[in-house]
Amino acid sequence: MKIYWSNFSFISLLLLSFASWGCGSHLEDFLHCISLHSSNHHSNSTLIHTPSSSSYPYVLNFSIRNLRFAESHTPKPVAIVTPWQASQVQATVICCKTHGLQIRTRSGGHDFEGRSYVSNVPFVLIDLINLNSITIDVDDETAWAQSGATVGELYYKIGEKSRTLAFPAGFTASIGLGGFFSGGGLGMLVRKYGLAVDNMVDAYLVDANGKLLDRDSMGEDLFWAIRGGGGGSFGIVLAWKLKLVRVPPTVTSFAIHKSWDLNAAKLIHRWQYVAPEVDEDLFITARVTASNSSYGGGRVMKASFFSLFLGKVAELVSLMGKAFPELELKKEDCLEISWVEAMAFSASEYVSPENLELLLDRTSLITGRYKMKSDYATKPISETALNGIWERFKIEELEKVQLILIPFGGKMNEISETDTPNPHRASHPIHIGYYVTWHQPDADSRHLEWTRELHDYMTPFVSRSPRAAYMNYKDLDIGRNNEDGIPTSYDEASVWGYRYFGINFEKLVEVKTKIDPFNFFRHEQSIPPVASMGGIQAKMASCPDVSY
Repeated sequence: MKIYWSNFSFISLLLLSFASWGCGSHLEDFLHCISLHSSNHHSNSTLIHTPSSSSYPYVLNFSIRNLRFAESHTPKPVAIVTPWQASQVQATVICCKTHGLQIRTRSGGHDFEGRSYVSNVPFVLIDLINLNSITIDVDDETAWAQSGATVGELYYKIGEKSRTLAFPAGFTASIGLGGFFSGGGLGMLVRKYGLAVDNMVDAYLVDANGKLLDRDSMGEDLFWAIRGGGGGSFGIVLAWKLKLVRVPPTVTSFAIHKSWDLNAAKLIHRWQYVAPEVDEDLFITARVTASNSSYGGGRVMKASFFSLFLGKVAELVSLMGKAFPELELKKEDCLEISWVEAMAFSASEYVSPENLELLLDRTSLITGRYKMKSDYATKPISETALNGIWERFKIEELEKVQLILIPFGGKMNEISETDTPNPHRASHPIHIGYYVTWHQPDADSRHLEWTRELHDYMTPFVSRSPRAAYMNYKDLDIGRNNEDGIPTSYDEASVWGYRYFGINFEKLVEVKTKIDPFNFFRHEQSIPPVASMGGIQAKMASCPDVSY
């Protein structure tokens, strides 16, 4: 993987880009900053998009997945930078820092709270969509993947080269790798090979000083922090080196849907005892979905079970007959396919494994407005407690709600909670997601209220001290940093930090304090340094005349 260094022939574009910026008196200084931090070897095709350019709305909206953050009143970036080269990211960091602009970095746009492309203070959006190359080394069983590539593109590229190599990434093809890896990375190989970040061997990162670092130059503490410590805290990761994992040439998948009745409810309850304990080659996720029938007739609920088994169908049917006979799995329920076809099967919402091109589609199957919250169960949830969820799913004024259950166990039991920032391992065997979607803006308050009510209801049945949450299901309800340059204390950030990172939060703060002591990279749930320099932050937020 080459991270190219090239010149900054786009100064004239920057001049146009920041003409509408309120700090116009500093534009000359800004351009001087660019010239100081550029090379003069090659021209480059970086594009700068501003509110006055015709490309701006398209570039901004293309990767917005949650329409809650696509309103006319949603704060918009001063400019959008779509870099092709590492040096363009470096110069953007240096010059935004010097001229008092914050940065938001977007790789795929699936941030549930929109923080990768929204800020309440003047900011530049760095959209990594053009930094999307992937290089597979079959002999070395590694890959270099840039952060702007998607999960589906990674799967597709691996599948082109090998039928027996894979990588433990996510369920949704259009998710950008940068954000997905930064938050940990949970997928269908989690029980066999752990999280995505458990299989990282190197990275390229631009730090708050605009320096380009690899694992050796950044040091092991920073390399540890970026593998699950959340995006937007330590720098901008441009590319990741992945250790590919081995899979058999033929795997087996199934998708079973059960109409809702007492038996379906009992299957969900039984799943908790099976899925985290069964052979690590078998992954079974369970979902309960409720929505109003498009044909009338009230609420429709169903239970669904999706699987990836690293083996052939006969072995799977035999295994399921012993471990989970209640599901009554039959051979005709299953598909024997390659691993990459299984990933396409997942990407198509378990409709078709044949169309691998689906993995290259950057447009999301998810449209509309949504909210996600998460939990971890430390032990199976009783039928009585689950029945309380089902009653809440029956509320007809809600458009669509889902309970998503993902099992750990297997390899996750072998990895220490301090190996990466993601601590939720052996002691948190069941990952829970609460997902609600709707389309009408006037329904925002009711759907958001419902997620909070359900989350409150679940308090006695899930982890506690602290109550755990998954970083990639970002949830500002659990706490946020101060805004407008006001320093956030360790205690304040601990309210949400310990939920995501447990005992690892303290080390993340130590790393942040060392690598970015002035807290340049910050957002509502970024890791704060121990002693944030409030005066400097406040000045930087108000277009200062400072230089670094």
